[in-house]
Amino acid sequence: MTQQVNPQEGAAVKAADRAHVFHSWSAQDVIDPLAVAGAEGSYFWDFEGNRYLDFTSGLVFTNIGYQHPKVVAAIQEQAAQLVTFAPAFAVAPRSEAARLVAERTPGDLDKIFFTNGGAEAVENAVRLARVHTGRPKVLSAYRSYHGSTSAAIHLTGDPRRWANDTGAAGVVHFWGPFLYRSPFYAESEEQECERALKHLDDTIRYEGPATIAAIILETIPGGSGIMPPPPGYLAGVRELCDKYGIVFILDEVMAGFGRTGTWFAADLYDARPDLMTFAKGVNSGYVPLGGVAISAEIAETFAQRPFPGGLTYSGHPLACAAAVATINVMAEEKIVENAAHLGERVLGPGLRALAEDHPSVGDVRGTGVFWCVELVRDRETREPLVPYNATGEANAPMAAFGAAAKKHGLWPFLNMNRTHVVPPCTLTESEAQEGLAALDKALTVADEFVDG
Repeated sequence: MTQQVNPQEGAAVKAADRAHVFHSWSAQDVIDPLAVAGAEGSYFWDFEGNRYLDFTSGLVFTNIGYQHPKVVAAIQEQAAQLVTFAPAFAVAPRSEAARLVAERTPGDLDKIFFTNGGAEAVENAVRLARVHTGRPKVLSAYRSYHGSTSAAIHLTGDPRRWANDTGAAGVVHFWGPFLYRSPFYAESEEQECERALKHLDDTIRYEGPATIAAIILETIPGGSGIMPPPPGYLAGVRELCDKYGIVFILDEVMAGFGRTGTWFAADLYDARPDLMTFAKGVNSGYVPLGGVAISAEIAETFAQRPFPGGLTYSGHPLACAAAVATINVMAEEKIVENAAHLGERVLGPGLRALAEDHPSVGDVRGTGVFWCVELVRDRETREPLVPYNATGEANAPMAAFGAAAKKHGLWPFLNMNRTHVVPPCTLTESEAQEGLAALDKALTVADEFVDG
């Protein structure tokens, strides 16, 4: 794709945006959205001729990069053949997308309910669990994000929930494992796992097992810090769910479809959920699509009993055609394997090397193309570089770090005191090295805020 410089067009795009577009999670008068002229592969660019290596994958969804020609062609072909159709009918792209997803999900998650995105997938997974069990409550972890619709935002365990929380949605939060900032005073992964499971068991028993429909967990929590669970934790949660008759839901909206170097993060832990939510990487966000993968037992609940839910655009033909093409491309081009290789041989070692060189780096963690660099003022005390949920002047150190990254051609994913390294799964080794070099330069700015 040709990169053209056209500041006048960029100014017009920006003016129309500022006049009419209402942006999510933002104070409208203080944001300054970049006007994007185009994108291809791992890069996007503005109308001024500035090109950025995208270490955000949009919002962690362009797993196959921007403008993959085979997926673009599949969308065009489907639009010419059958651009839309109601969800009550069987249409080829919907059937094939469901088959391809079911082939890759763990266990017997062979039925697929399609949604328009991840939040709706979570909403419907919760509904499935509540109707299946006849119970009202759902347990969810702090340090989590599940979406911004009604049930999903209540399940969320970060500050985005606060302004939306009515305190009456049948949601109970608990602490998941996270050794670097352990709520359990653990000194090892084994202790963290054991104590986190004990805490969850206690929470279940004090809430009343017979009142709990489901436990929902991000397999690897993403937006809240990319925190891989310790070995044995997800298996322990499975055992607790079996013990108390609770539905186990894994949220793979962000971690799924190659990002962790496996088709699903659950594959890393041999995890067996009863329901699994997905979106984002299923078709790289080319057309909005999400869904719930459903176990045989839960599907059987609705064999003769109608499921009380539905969506006008469930399994939209364009979105499903994009999913079919994306999954096939990922298999043919070994994109999942590429993500695993990058994590093991390039990004992981490179980020750990940066941690040795920069005192502002407190922790590096992740897998595949799903990494977090946690920035601190003091490595010993682990004081975050900026306070929890900081804004304005309190967030100045992270803002300075982000500006430095952009100056060196890298668009970073910033969240609180962290930068997440979440590029496309199609990233090349040379692009990864380019990004690491830009991070190296940006971290020298973060180092200026380190105490002492």
